[in-house]
Amino acid sequence: MIPLNKSLLLRVLLVFFYFFGGQTIAFGQKYYPIPKRFDECAKPPLTDYSLDKNWAALPWKQDYADKTPTGLENNQDSAKADVFYIHPTTYRNKPVNEFLWNADVTNEIENEAIEKSPIQYQASIFNGSCKVYAPRYRQAHFYCFKTPHLTDKWKALDYAYEDVRSAFLYYLKHYNHGRPIVIASHSQGTIHAHRILQEFFSDTLKSKLVVAYIIGMPVPKDSLPKIDFCSAPNQTQCWVSWSSYERNFIPENYHVALERAICINPLTWKYDEQYAAAELNKGAVLVPFQKVLKNRCDAQVNGGILWVTKPKFRGSFLYTNSNYHIADMNLFYIDIRENVALRIANFGSK
Repeated sequence: MIPLNKSLLLRVLLVFFYFFGGQTIAFGQKYYPIPKRFDECAKPPLTDYSLDKNWAALPWKQDYADKTPTGLENNQDSAKADVFYIHPTTYRNKPVNEFLWNADVTNEIENEAIEKSPIQYQASIFNGSCKVYAPRYRQAHFYCFKTPHLTDKWKALDYAYEDVRSAFLYYLKHYNHGRPIVIASHSQGTIHAHRILQEFFSDTLKSKLVVAYIIGMPVPKDSLPKIDFCSAPNQTQCWVSWSSYERNFIPENYHVALERAICINPLTWKYDEQYAAAELNKGAVLVPFQKVLKNRCDAQVNGGILWVTKPKFRGSFLYTNSNYHIADMNLFYIDIRENVALRIANFGSK
């Protein structure tokens, strides 16, 4: 097992947030309560990343990261940078095999859910200017964030990180070839991306980092002391993060984790509380995927969270939750897509 990261406080904050204010509320779905402790359950083996089938997206594969909404192009063939993307939790229902706490990467049901949801709706954001690398990994089951047993939480997350780390090392050795790197993640993926940044980009790889979009989890300013957070739209070798909520809503757990979080406005890419009107929103991509919804929402930083006036879209009246976690990236699909291209261009000019 990979040893626990020394930044234990951050990990506690991340998991506490996920439990009380993350996908539990945002998805509003039921989950399967695992009846056994982590150590009592079978564990899937370490994933072999030399096999293309163990990647949800690769530049030379035909996959859901190649898809684009109408009017956009997949430019992976000519991209000058790579994105290493880590998907959020999809493993929440009753397991189909003996692997309860961590998903088996050969689980076809989970793989389909990953491909049709986060790979299509999040990883594809980056195909305009990056080659997309997205590993399947032994993600922790959603119950990890509900169980009262803290040791089970840490063990399941560490087990997932072993795969993410292994995939990143394989990517560096066999696929990167010295190219600039973008890190992108959401939710549980951000827990793992944060550890990747701490372990690999604090020193040796920092010069290759274009930007890290570590979204949907509270990331304190001091948790990445050797990497600056971004405060300008063209800044490089830095990271951005935000967690989206309906305007005027403050989550119950705000003072536990979000109060310390860095929140960047994805319409202005600045670290301030200036209001950004919906006219600045270059386009959301919701359902259907093919349609870009321009000027769909405003954005304003309020302390450690991003306030968004409830956007209007097909069926929006049915969404009554004030937590927009599920759409953290999709509300700003085109904004992120254009911003990563800008940062890559600026990185190249240097």
